[in-house]
Amino acid sequence: MVTWEFFLEGLYITILGVTVVFLVLSILALAMYGIGYLERALIERAKPAEAAPKPKEEKVEVKVEEKPSIEPKKLAVITAAILAYIAEKNAQLRPLPFKKKPSDAWRLYGIQSQLEEVENFNYEMGAW
Repeated sequence: MVTWEFFLEGLYITILGVTVVFLVLSILALAMYGIGYLERALIERAKPAEAAPKPKEEKVEVKVEEKPSIEPKKLAVITAAILAYIAEKNAQLRPLPFKKKPSDAWRLYGIQSQLEEVENFNYEMGAW
């Protein structure tokens, strides 16, 4: 028979266990928030050091014409060759034929044969 002492002892143990679990989870949550805050603070501290404001200078725009590394004619020939290769590769592909859904007769025959095997097994075991 269960007495009040056993019931109260179980209740105390349950309350203690739940309290310990939530205490450990809250400590872990605080540790993760602290690590995140520390990481953000370190990243923000590193950004201003890298991007220090430069003293104002005269703005002189210098336009430099960049020569393409490949001549336009050669680039056009290479592009045409690649497109021709892709077109030839796509022409060799053949469309896949659609397969018809197999008839339900085969599925039903398979189910029926499985049922017959189970019935035969039960009959052999003496269940029928």
